[in-house]
Amino acid sequence: MIFAIEEINKNKMLLPNITLGYRIHDICASPKIATEIALALVNGQEERFAGHICNRSLNIPGIVGGDGSSESIAVARTISPFKIPMVSYFSTCLCLSNRKEYPTFYRTIPSDYHQSRALALLVQRFGWTWIGAIRSNNDYGNSGMKEFTEAALNFGICIAFSESFYRTDSVEKISKIVQVIKASSTKVVVAFASPGDMRVLFDEVLRQDLTGVQWIGSEAWITADVLAPEKSSRFLTGAIGTNVRAVEVPGLRDFLLRIHPSMFPGDSFVTEFWENTFRCSLTLDGNGRRMASSSPHPPCTGNETLFEMHDVYTDPTLDGSSNNVYKAVYTFAHALHRMFSCENHKGPFQSNTCAHFSNFESWQLLHYMDSVHFTTTTGEKVYFDDNGNPTAGYDLVNWQKNAKGGIELKIVGQYNGSAPPGKELVLNPKHVIWSGGGREIPPAVCSESCSPGTRKMARKGQPVCCFDCTACADGEISNITDSADCIKCPFLHWPNDGKDECIPKKIEYLAFTEILGIVLVTLALIGVCMAINIAVIFFRYRETPLVKANNSELSFLLLLALMCCFLCSVTFIGKPSDWSCMLRHTAFGVTFVLCISCVLVKTILVLMAFKATHPSSNRMKWFGQKQQRLSVFSLTFVQGLICALWLIIAPPFPRRNTSHYREVIILECDAGSSTAFYAASGYIALLSCLCFVLAFLARKLPSNFNEAKCLTFSMLIFCAVWVTFIPASVSSPGKYTVAVEVFAILASSYGLLLCIYAPKCYIITITPEKNTKKNLMSKVIENEL
Repeated sequence: MIFAIEEINKNKMLLPNITLGYRIHDICASPKIATEIALALVNGQEERFAGHICNRSLNIPGIVGGDGSSESIAVARTISPFKIPMVSYFSTCLCLSNRKEYPTFYRTIPSDYHQSRALALLVQRFGWTWIGAIRSNNDYGNSGMKEFTEAALNFGICIAFSESFYRTDSVEKISKIVQVIKASSTKVVVAFASPGDMRVLFDEVLRQDLTGVQWIGSEAWITADVLAPEKSSRFLTGAIGTNVRAVEVPGLRDFLLRIHPSMFPGDSFVTEFWENTFRCSLTLDGNGRRMASSSPHPPCTGNETLFEMHDVYTDPTLDGSSNNVYKAVYTFAHALHRMFSCENHKGPFQSNTCAHFSNFESWQLLHYMDSVHFTTTTGEKVYFDDNGNPTAGYDLVNWQKNAKGGIELKIVGQYNGSAPPGKELVLNPKHVIWSGGGREIPPAVCSESCSPGTRKMARKGQPVCCFDCTACADGEISNITDSADCIKCPFLHWPNDGKDECIPKKIEYLAFTEILGIVLVTLALIGVCMAINIAVIFFRYRETPLVKANNSELSFLLLLALMCCFLCSVTFIGKPSDWSCMLRHTAFGVTFVLCISCVLVKTILVLMAFKATHPSSNRMKWFGQKQQRLSVFSLTFVQGLICALWLIIAPPFPRRNTSHYREVIILECDAGSSTAFYAASGYIALLSCLCFVLAFLARKLPSNFNEAKCLTFSMLIFCAVWVTFIPASVSSPGKYTVAVEVFAILASSYGLLLCIYAPKCYIITITPEKNTKKNLMSKVIENEL
């Protein structure tokens, strides 16, 4: 402060022909003493504290200080009714930003709002979610920790314990706080406290030998000597915290290093400073002569020099408070300069008047304080917002061991309160030394992080940072670490195996390229080839008695229908489409009715042929070729009409079935009209039952080469296959339902083909000697006898 005032008084451009004076008081970190001094200054009784009698009244335009928030609150409340401006260089309580309660308060240090946020961002940066908190039980500690706790909670950080204390508390209470730290599951502790309080706490930490704690400090104590240098390296190495951004004031260090007790004889400040710095006893009288001292330290030699020291005092760049004092003094100087530069009849006060040079009021100076805006010799811009606060900026400092085995402060990052969200904190973790001198970030979590694919499940009765990890439910994912909730996948998507990503559901249908599809297609083609071969054999031997006796026209028509049935089964394979769905259902219905119609007519012919063996019977003439063709056509036409109406009213269509499997989409054909589907299926069932009954009745008739038994056996196989198909299709999932249906078509078609035509082909190709009219007739007569 003295350096700044002397520099201003030497500056011919700032307050020319005006000399600033000052009074400096030690308020002893006591709001009571601070209030008494403030009242004395306001009432003109300052001589009580100056140590001598003033012969004239003092004009106190403003106050620089105090350093503690509690002291500043007490002083600000005292002087605000008198409109006396006050600029603090170290009071950070957010409460002082309340313009209604403290209208005359300004400061050159950011409020704890930004410091609390900086500390919370620092904790979040290192992944700590479970931390301890201690604070001074005063305005500074309580307000700062309140802001920090709110910011921490917003970042998902939990407080494992929170303790408050004051330097005057009992030893038992301080001891209990250290025991709480020792017993806690976290060893990362944020301390929002004043230097004096932390000295008392660290005395107890030293006594209980509490090591391994990662201290996070506020700006008040992180740069202070809270422990003796020989003890600091063990207990404070790795401590990290915020510090007011340090700026080297040109000339200040040289000014400080020139300080010597001989220059200030009788000055208690200099004497106390010298004794504490060099651990010696120095007591001088008013004439500069050494006096007897009761100090336990040896007498000072007088040869001590500050150039040998390296601490916050000799290196002001380690502590931003020096620069803050410097800016506070210059704030008053620039406000006074503007006030005294006022031109007559252009002033801001009543009737455009200006403040009187030799007799101005404090409220007049207060008017100019709000508009102060200047640049210091270091290039730093100084101005205040509407609440009297400066722009926020902090250095992040870290206690690290030096080459001599001691510890020293290192700047490892910065915080800029005016930066865009997410970019306020700039820090390189590789430059940080942690508790115990390690390079690895110490853990501070109540529960290990939940990996993607799981979600956090809170433990009953515990903070939100204490949780268990549980897997996401079916159909849900979490793609971030420590997810509070799982996200439901879109309709056509399903979680992968890790449940951390939604992937398109597997689409399932009976494809041509898979083994099952290849087998079924192969069987269908084999059936077609067999039917063609049989047709060729029948055509080649069409003039033989066996082919003629079995109604070659019906035989060829049945073979054609069976070939269509085999080919129809192929339409059930492959990706369903509009055309394939319509074709597979209608083609299946028509071709199967055609097959059953042909078998039915052949069964009727067997019955008619047996009756026609009697000479008196003339029934065959009523069921000749025309009647047979008409019967087959009529029966098939009914099914064709049903299928046509089906396609017109509500045709089958492809659809995605997601109800059977949640993780698989089954592409299948929807019947469209259920009525038409059941009508077509029922008609097939009706004809099959009728044909089976007639064939069963004719099974013992003496037909040629057991024709009746062949028809009966073929229909038995046909009906058995389709009766078995119903429960098999219901129990077969997805594409296997289609596979069972294709198998049923192939099995029933093979049953008809082999049972009806295999015996005849055997006689035609293997035993042609039996393919004679004589043998055919003798077999009939033999059967009749």
